[in-house]
Amino acid sequence: MDELSLVDLVMDAGVTVKLVMGLLMAASVTSWYMIFQRFFYFRSAGEEMLDFEEHFWSGVDLAQLYREGNERAADGEIIIGVEGVFRAGFKEFSRLAQQSDMDAEAMLEGARRAMRVAMLREEERLEKHLPFLATVGSTSPYVGLFGTVWGIMNSFRGLANTSQATLATVAPGISEALVATAMGLFAAIPAVMAYNRFASKVDVYGKRYDTFVDEFSSILGRQAYALKSRQRESRQ
Repeated sequence: MDELSLVDLVMDAGVTVKLVMGLLMAASVTSWYMIFQRFFYFRSAGEEMLDFEEHFWSGVDLAQLYREGNERAADGEIIIGVEGVFRAGFKEFSRLAQQSDMDAEAMLEGARRAMRVAMLREEERLEKHLPFLATVGSTSPYVGLFGTVWGIMNSFRGLANTSQATLATVAPGISEALVATAMGLFAAIPAVMAYNRFASKVDVYGKRYDTFVDEFSSILGRQAYALKSRQRESRQ
């Protein structure tokens, strides 16, 4: 049975089948790298979201919270996640608040637009690598099947040169070909599972971003109307 060991089956396969196996192995290794990268990214993003929301709702002054972010940004830290959404909205709101002819509704709408743009950028970061995982998950079985069909075709073609066809004659070639299908499934199954898991997390995080934008917009709306009310009183 030594001749039917997995290593020998791979090494004895035809050139086309070997290329298919190599492609599937490369796709599998790349997928696992992306799976681990996304796992740690989502875990870090979740922790940062919880920490910022806890700090945000602790009653800290929003201007002070924004300045704290500026200090970290000045030290080279890249601020992303829900804090990045907050900073985009607060920055735009502060800029519009300095314009005396800007009404409260326009200030609030401008801040909301800025937060929506920032939220879209965050969702793009969350979805990074997911298209590749989806592609591997959907195409790897077919690539492996192609290698299998090609290998079996070559095995039966080789029977034309033999005077007697026996199971021992075709078994090695068919076994080599079936390895390609196994490798296709080996690459596809983790990619599909990871894609579904991460796509679900993207949806959850997106909803939390939406909720934060709505809640923060309510706070900015109250501040906008209070600011315009004070400006009207000062002009009277």
